Amino acid sequence: MRLPVLWGLMALLCVPAWAQGPNAQLERGRYLVEVVGHCGNCHASRAPDGQPIAGRGLAGGWVMQEGPMRAVVPNITPDRETGIGNWTQAQIIAAIREGRRPDGTPIGWPMPIDFYAGISDADVAAMAAYLRSVPPVRNAVAGRSSYPFPVPAHPAVASVPPPADNPVARGAYLAGPIAHCLDCHSGRGPDMRIIPGREGAQGLSFTGPWGTVVARNLTPSTSTGIGNWSLAQFTRALREEIGGDGRPLMPPMGRGRVWAAMTDRDIADLFAYFRSLPPLD
Repeated sequence: MRLPVLWGLMALLCVPAWAQGPNAQLERGRYLVEVVGHCGNCHASRAPDGQPIAGRGLAGGWVMQEGPMRAVVPNITPDRETGIGNWTQAQIIAAIREGRRPDGTPIGWPMPIDFYAGISDADVAAMAAYLRSVPPVRNAVAGRSSYPFPVPAHPAVASVPPPADNPVARGAYLAGPIAHCLDCHSGRGPDMRIIPGREGAQGLSFTGPWGTVVARNLTPSTSTGIGNWSLAQFTRALREEIGGDGRPLMPPMGRGRVWAAMTDRDIADLFAYFRSLPPLD
């Protein structure tokens, strides 16, 4: 076999499954929405015990209360009456990256628009296409979100290229715009904005039937972070929800092994990015 042909075959075999075939965009969108981005973490309809309701993974209705802020999570299935079935592809993209509804009103907390603004053009188009393809679920959410302050408008996003093709850059893209790990795992000031230099260093607290948990330090600190973790331990934490100390992860991380389907490369890139951060306590 000639060398150019061999290299061509190897390159083809190394292309991830979502990048092959006529449904490549929808499969990429599914991977981003259902797996890495885990949109259902907020947008799933939930039973009284907080568990997601089968078949309603994006149908909304969960009410999130944080002090005086009250967010009613919307239905993002393509139901025309209770979801986003009347939204165009461009309107869905604007909602994701710019936090703007079709009527022009801004989307508030907990939608991480500051992170989503960095999603590449190709990826946000895949996410929007996938959201338009899922089965519509009729579910009129009760009430409206309310905030003790005006919800700010977000800047328009013209175009975003894909990340540079190296592990740390791809990992930063996953940890920020796509999976928004840093949304929970970063230090925040009184205004709830991330403190520069504290990315990944400390986390938000979450209270529920499980008690109160604090999002882990993901910097390579050997005392409070993941500096002593191996890639295998990090992979186990994502795929099996077992921490480096062997104990099960608590919600909101421990919710059905949604990251079990992450690719080896994406997990390795995430790990490379977190290992590149300064070790902070």
